[in-house]
Amino acid sequence: MTEHVTARNIKDPLQKLAWNLGFYGLCRRWAEVKDLPEIKYILELEEKERAQRSLENRIRLSKIGRFRPMADFDWKWPAEIDRLAIEDLLTLQFVKEGLNPILIEPNGVGKTMIAKNLAHLALLAGHTVRFTTAAAMLGQLAETDSASQRHRLMSSLHKLDFLAVDELGQLSYDTRFADLFYEVISCRYEQQRPTLISTNKPFSQWDEIFPSKSTTVTIIERLMHRSEIIVIKGPSYRKFEVDERARARAAARAQR
Repeated sequence: MTEHVTARNIKDPLQKLAWNLGFYGLCRRWAEVKDLPEIKYILELEEKERAQRSLENRIRLSKIGRFRPMADFDWKWPAEIDRLAIEDLLTLQFVKEGLNPILIEPNGVGKTMIAKNLAHLALLAGHTVRFTTAAAMLGQLAETDSASQRHRLMSSLHKLDFLAVDELGQLSYDTRFADLFYEVISCRYEQQRPTLISTNKPFSQWDEIFPSKSTTVTIIERLMHRSEIIVIKGPSYRKFEVDERARARAAARAQR
């Protein structure tokens, strides 16, 4: 016999799982199937399979790429770094609170590594995530052929649980790009969705990135209103690795 079932009147956790998975017909005939020994196994198997497919799809769309885990981060290398603040970010509490992590450091000290680890942890926690450079994001928005395409792309950025924008400050942008960046930040600010920014320039130098002072000030104000600002100082670790490889090659040649 078919029951009248809604999400509100389901009491059985297993029936609730079946409902959440979309097996509505099964839920309406729950009295007939609930005692079958296979039902729990089948539903839990389906739940795990969907969760795995969801994770794989979110990883593909996130565009995080390859990265080193935080276990490999050399905390002794930077001359200045707030380790406790970064470890607090790694708990992902900032996602729940809608805070914007702002990583400010010279090139090569580890901000991209930190940003990618945060993005990956957010993915594993079930969030929708996108990792992008500022140049790639703004370039894609500017190159869309129509207003409707740009709206769809902008909407996809607005809906993300977590957006990580890397390398802001490497290039300077004209007014059109500044307006696009403002739209991304402004909409996510209104929705209280966290946006990570990693940059090699302090806020006082952002007028070198965007031409309009008023737009730049507004962007900074929206980012800073709910933010966790972390300043990292030190020499480039990438340059150190390049120099180390060069010394190792020179030593190997000298021994031949």
